[in-house]
Amino acid sequence: MNVHEYQAKALLRDYGVAVPHGRLATTPAEAEDAARSLAAPVVVVKAQVHAGGRGKAGGIKLAKSAGEAKTLASEILGMNLRSHQTGPEGKIVRKVYVEAGCDIARELYLGIVLDRAAERLAVIASTEGGMEIEEVAARSPERILTVHIDPGLGLQPWQVRRVGFGLGLDAEQVGRLQDFLAGLYRLFVEKDASLAEINPLVVTGDGELLALDAKLNFDDNALYRHPDVRELRDPEEEDPREREAKEIDLAYVGLDGDIGCMVNGAGLAMATLDMIQVCGGSPANFLDAGGGADKEKVAQAFKLILRDQNVKAILVNIFGGIVRCDLIAEGVVAAAEELGVEVPLVVRLQGTNAAEGREILAASGLDITPAETLGEAGQKAVAAARGREAGEA
Repeated sequence: MNVHEYQAKALLRDYGVAVPHGRLATTPAEAEDAARSLAAPVVVVKAQVHAGGRGKAGGIKLAKSAGEAKTLASEILGMNLRSHQTGPEGKIVRKVYVEAGCDIARELYLGIVLDRAAERLAVIASTEGGMEIEEVAARSPERILTVHIDPGLGLQPWQVRRVGFGLGLDAEQVGRLQDFLAGLYRLFVEKDASLAEINPLVVTGDGELLALDAKLNFDDNALYRHPDVRELRDPEEEDPREREAKEIDLAYVGLDGDIGCMVNGAGLAMATLDMIQVCGGSPANFLDAGGGADKEKVAQAFKLILRDQNVKAILVNIFGGIVRCDLIAEGVVAAAEELGVEVPLVVRLQGTNAAEGREILAASGLDITPAETLGEAGQKAVAAARGREAGEA
């Protein structure tokens, strides 16, 4: 689960991490009041959306007076902000964060993430603050410093010193980094975060360290332990299909392709997406119906897939283990009849009662293309999508 910048900074403040003063605003008048209350020579009006690249997209602007903050807020609020992270559809800005400006001497990068290969939390730091860390890794990997934390020992002072001096901080600033990084680490562990990113971490003109921007992601599976974090969820920032999928216990992620996928099991779903790519196609979604998929869940899955106007074919790939293939076949037929599915439908059934399931599909009278192997299923789905696209041209 993602949270907004202003929410992330409130959590950081609770853990002793230094952040600039700021206030949330949902109207231009509130932005003006916020700027006036901050009493800073310069304030920053920042669009609050779950995406990076806001500055380049016109979502972050400087104001030298409360009146100017009001004007800028009126321009940002309601805008459809498009960045490399929002996709072409963009995100509507519904709130802004008005923050006191600061004297920036240096911009650094600091983050904590789970390194699955090392089975450790990793502190990642770089002198290239303000840039996407992926770009830095590709262009100048030597500028990235990584320190792994032993879960039994936790963050150690020597590790903080290694990070601090690696960033070119002086001894006094490294001392400040001790409290800063210790607070960030405690927040990460105690709140079951999956990512904590401070970009940029700024060194001010008087040597202070401030989290000028902050991104926190949390493990969905641990939210039951953190009702305070769960309350920070902003449904308006989520894909409507993904939000609906959560409510009916389906794992769904929208993608930008044209072949809808309904699969049971995350591993099989990933393999299906890979096979579509290998066959020259592009998946429209990741959808894991789970091992306990039934008729109702199959129908709901079809509805989610068909809400994507880009879908030109659907591939159903089911392995009957916990669930029987004949029940899935009945669900596919019922859903196709109820929803009037018009796009080509390719179905692969393997496992428990697979033969019975294929018989149900064959007897349905529906235009369903059967497939035996995963490769065959991918090829037929790609061919079906291309055929429909050619027919629409």
